Amino acid sequence: MMQTQNALFDEIAKMMTEAAGAADGVRREAETVFRSRLQNLLADMDLVTREEFEAVRDMARIARDENEQLKARLDALENS
Repeated sequence: MMQTQNALFDEIAKMMTEAAGAADGVRREAETVFRSRLQNLLADMDLVTREEFEAVRDMARIARDENEQLKARLDALENS
């Protein structure tokens, strides 16, 4: 009777290990599909890169600085 129980427990443990492996495979496949879909979605969007954003931000900062300098010159000319 004891050997039958051990064999039964061994079989249950084997089935649980196989089920865990199958579940892990399904999880990895779901992650792969999700990443693929997300990459396709992001590729279809018209997003800018970090470098492009920073370049435009710097251009805007420079333009603001120039605008402030020109305003100061104009104010000085108008007051003289």
